[in-house]
Amino acid sequence: MKGDFDTMSIAELRAYFLSHRDDDEAFYKLADRLESSSENSEVYPCPDSLENIAIMEVAIRKQIKKMEENRKE
Repeated sequence: MKGDFDTMSIAELRAYFLSHRDDDEAFYKLADRLESSSENSEVYPCPDSLENIAIMEVAIRKQIKKMEENRKE
């Protein structure tokens, strides 16, 4: 039984698709939802140079600090 993909959460849609891997409509709806939910995500360069490794180290330290602050609250 096919559900209403527009009302499903991403987790529900993912679970449905994993059970119905031949459902192209579910696949494309899930891909669209994942892409739209990632628009606010920061994108970092591949750590393939010393400069990019330094950028990643700063980003990781920033995320660790943010997680530690959230844990204290």
